[in-house]
Amino acid sequence: MTGQQRKIPFIDLQAQYRKYQQEIGIAIQSVLDSSQYILGQDVSDLEKELAAFTGASHCIGCSSGTDALLLALMAIGIKPGDEVITTPFTFIATAEMIALLGATPVYADIDEETYNIDATLIEAKITPRTKAIIPVSLYGQPADFDEINQVAARNGLVVIEDAAQSFGAEYKEKKSCNLSDIACTSFFPSKPLGCYGDGGAVFTSDETIAARLRAMMNHGQSERYKHACIGINGRLDTIQAAVLRVKLKYFEQEIRERSIVAERYNRLLAGSDLIIPNILIDRSSVFAQYSVRSTRRGDLIAHLATRGVPTAIHYPIPLYRQEALSDSSCSAQSFPATEAVTREIMSLPMSAFLREEQQDYIVGVIREF
Repeated sequence: MTGQQRKIPFIDLQAQYRKYQQEIGIAIQSVLDSSQYILGQDVSDLEKELAAFTGASHCIGCSSGTDALLLALMAIGIKPGDEVITTPFTFIATAEMIALLGATPVYADIDEETYNIDATLIEAKITPRTKAIIPVSLYGQPADFDEINQVAARNGLVVIEDAAQSFGAEYKEKKSCNLSDIACTSFFPSKPLGCYGDGGAVFTSDETIAARLRAMMNHGQSERYKHACIGINGRLDTIQAAVLRVKLKYFEQEIRERSIVAERYNRLLAGSDLIIPNILIDRSSVFAQYSVRSTRRGDLIAHLATRGVPTAIHYPIPLYRQEALSDSSCSAQSFPATEAVTREIMSLPMSAFLREEQQDYIVGVIREF
């Protein structure tokens, strides 16, 4: 079968929808019948279910993963002049929200094996202006939270997990989103647990922070028309909450299926020129991406494209070289691991619904190259 005849989706959202179509239709119709489109019952029910899933005391649903990060930073009082330490190898939203509040993102290089922030480099980046650390649990695998939390405790800092890609993963038998002071996740459609639009959530077990988050998510209201603080319009739509409640019922099975797909990729690609994902023994990954490294990335991507295999690069440009966040104090020499990975990283099709014959075809095309 030629690449033109074969269409392999990068993420098979259609197959997922077909499997749950009837239940999702009923859930959406229930919201339409209730006409409670904003902060309806499904939102509060979903928050309880997500909190129970992670083990965190509080979950506050919100309008996107980006707004989740913004709310978390606002809740701890980040202001102009503050510094927040994070990774330079992630989607821009992490540092963008720091900068939006007038604070400065300060980068620590990544661990070249896991692609997460290198916990051993964080303490050297701390100054009197540092207020928080945002580790990103990239591609679905949590960062080194024991070490990061210890650094934070020694220096009086808040840790915010950016778990946009890792919801459902585990670190030392605890769930992502319950590994730090605050955690943020995204329900963007392509995430392991995704809705049918934008959506996100913030998690914490701190009662005071939870109360601030809930107020700030809804214009800073403590009660209707009483505004205790400045907030945003960051509410999660009820229809999206209803969709997520259906998909959450099947989420653990999907995580298992994603792991099976990833393990099969690992077996089939063993001995190839590609560097395959390295998941550490004390944690798991939900494989938001199945990302490999190739010293001939451009040629391999082009070859796969001619055979109908889609790919993506997450992420080709470090944050310190993004025009919106450019930092003249950052040089390639300061971030050797980030520079190496951004030149070579690429992602292959991944979902719980990737069939074995599709995977065999993908790997066959790679072997052909």
